[in-house]
Amino acid sequence: MKFLKLLTTLAIVGVLYSGCTKSVQKDVYIEENITRPSLTPYELNKIADQIYKNETGGNPKYLMYWSPSENFASLGYGHFIWYPAGEAQKFDQTFPDMIDYYVKNKVDIPQWLKDQKDKGIPWANKKAFERARTTDKRFKELENIIINTKALQTKFFFDRVVDSIPEIVKYVPKERQEYIKNNYNAVADTKGGWYPLIDYINFKGKGIKESEKYNNQGWGLLQVLQTMRPVKKGPQALKEFSNAARVVLEQRVKNKPSERHFLKGWIKRTNTYANSIF
Repeated sequence: MKFLKLLTTLAIVGVLYSGCTKSVQKDVYIEENITRPSLTPYELNKIADQIYKNETGGNPKYLMYWSPSENFASLGYGHFIWYPAGEAQKFDQTFPDMIDYYVKNKVDIPQWLKDQKDKGIPWANKKAFERARTTDKRFKELENIIINTKALQTKFFFDRVVDSIPEIVKYVPKERQEYIKNNYNAVADTKGGWYPLIDYINFKGKGIKESEKYNNQGWGLLQVLQTMRPVKKGPQALKEFSNAARVVLEQRVKNKPSERHFLKGWIKRTNTYANSIF
């Protein structure tokens, strides 16, 4: 059994990094009853374009962004989080993992970025970050890397979803695990289903981190899959995922009313999940 699992893992790596322009028609399984289809370069770029629109409104300036209400920068097409040294990390920090992914995929990145990965973003706060736009060579180097690796960032999102599903499933009681897997598979097996899965986990996380809860209620991918009604693959799966995401985010705002001003934009985003973007 262990040998078969090893072969399966090797097959997945081959599918994802082969660079083929055609999808493999047969799904690959990383765990019993959890699917992982391949994505074509066209699909990766289409998803990246939609995520870029969601995160930046189509303005390239916001590929490198530091919100005045946050203690971290948001970088790239998916607004990966990168904290400065010494800051409390309430949310999952994802940009250091993206740096590792660049190295793994042989992207030519400067040594300073490799050295900085575990030290935190090199600008201590928003003011220093904005000043660096015009004064720091490192800022421009990082911006150029981000702009030119759109498809690779989307592959990273893709990996993150699939690698997270077993973790999410194991987080819930055993009697609920099949329910979570079935709803996940219904969306994953639907044409266009990978966009909402990729976008939502990047947007609101896995839903299993204790610091990402208000009143002991999370708002990540797990909570959306739990909130969905049982559904089979097909267009209805996308609509159900979209509706469940809206419900989860509305509950988050009920638990923290000070975030109500975000809700309109969040719902606009989750409405894009209801129909295939392909």
